[in-house]
Amino acid sequence: MLKEAVNKAINEQINAEFHSAYLYLSMSAYFEAVGLSGFANWMKVQYKEELAHAQKFFDYVNDRGARVILAPIAEVPAEFNEVVDVFEKTLAHEQNVTERINNLMDISIAESDHATKSFLQWFLDEQVEEENTVDQILNNLKMINGEGQGLLMMDREMMNRTFSDPTTGA
Repeated sequence: MLKEAVNKAINEQINAEFHSAYLYLSMSAYFEAVGLSGFANWMKVQYKEELAHAQKFFDYVNDRGARVILAPIAEVPAEFNEVVDVFEKTLAHEQNVTERINNLMDISIAESDHATKSFLQWFLDEQVEEENTVDQILNNLKMINGEGQGLLMMDREMMNRTFSDPTTGA
């Protein structure tokens, strides 16, 4: 059974994961609207990954005999300035997610919940990868000033990303 503090924190994280999914889907819609279908695809894959993360937390709470309480998802922006702006916001968002996971780890340690600590390690490792990937994309976008032929080449490259559920390896 999950302790109350851990259960509450994970329920908040489930909401945050759904918020992340919603944010990335909004970014995908923005990219579609400005004709960058490859970037739209990349964000749509991010959206699916965040849904998988939410499901992994959801299942964990249920597996531990606790209760999932879903809360409303906060509104996300629909408009962005340009592609560099989107990825700056994405990096900041991923850094915030990392901070949230670190806080969850702190709570599980304080509550001596070793099972949750073990469970959260996967998310900590995932966040290192997420931040690194977004940082690399952002650096590349900045090198080309987010425009021109370089942007078109990156857009084509982003079209190649496919969803593979990171929580299962499938």
